[in-house]
Amino acid sequence: MTTATTAGARDHARAQATAFTDSMPVVPASAWPTPPQGIGPERLTWAEMVPGGRYTSKVLARGTRLRLRDLDGSACAHLLLWRADASWERLNVADTVKVPWQAYLSTGHPLLSDQGRVLATLVSDTSRHHDALCGTTTLAGNTAKYGAGEPESSSPAGRELLALAALKNGLTRRDVAPSLSFFHGVRVEADGTLVSTGSAGAGTMVELVTHLPLIVAVANTAHPLDPAPQFAVGPLEVLAWSAPGDLAEIGATVNQRDPEYQRAYLNSEDVWSAR
Repeated sequence: MTTATTAGARDHARAQATAFTDSMPVVPASAWPTPPQGIGPERLTWAEMVPGGRYTSKVLARGTRLRLRDLDGSACAHLLLWRADASWERLNVADTVKVPWQAYLSTGHPLLSDQGRVLATLVSDTSRHHDALCGTTTLAGNTAKYGAGEPESSSPAGRELLALAALKNGLTRRDVAPSLSFFHGVRVEADGTLVSTGSAGAGTMVELVTHLPLIVAVANTAHPLDPAPQFAVGPLEVLAWSAPGDLAEIGATVNQRDPEYQRAYLNSEDVWSAR
């Protein structure tokens, strides 16, 4: 098939309509070939493969379950959240660590906003190698380590990618606050040194349930403490589906949780019911 003529270029472009690659969202999401076990494909609202060095974003409804999966053990998902209906309210990593009295993320951990509300709850975690302390990589840091950090380079910095995601949702670079990192662990030594614990291996995943409508941005790029001298980040699978029952289950058992979580949960319910 030639593209030397307008007709040939049109025919070539149309021939790509049903193509599936490892770096594109599937639209509609229900066409994703392997939905999660027990989840009907019609429930899927987001299905995408994000290669290393790329980013993605999506607006998710309240009561959505979001799954991130590290396919080969070298992905690192840097996550930011903003309220879709009030984007001045966003993920606050400091409070996400401080309020629950826990710096190490795993099942049950709330992701808190700067207004004391639960934006999402971490409901499943087979990795336990995450980081809420270092943030993502920067242009200067990646340039010093890898020789480049621009979005179009072979070693893009997380902050640069998240800034692009923000812009696509009507936000600005000023809205890119510190992020959470999934699938690359960090631990604090007795002297305060931050030490990389790396990945838990291929196939691990985390799942979040959203408490409010959210703008979700994910940059799949190297962690700031990645010990590898070369940029080598593998693919990240991103799936989301409607799961109001999962949110209702959290509400039904909220009295069994810590008082800090209960208050943040009620803050989210209060703002939602006042719409």
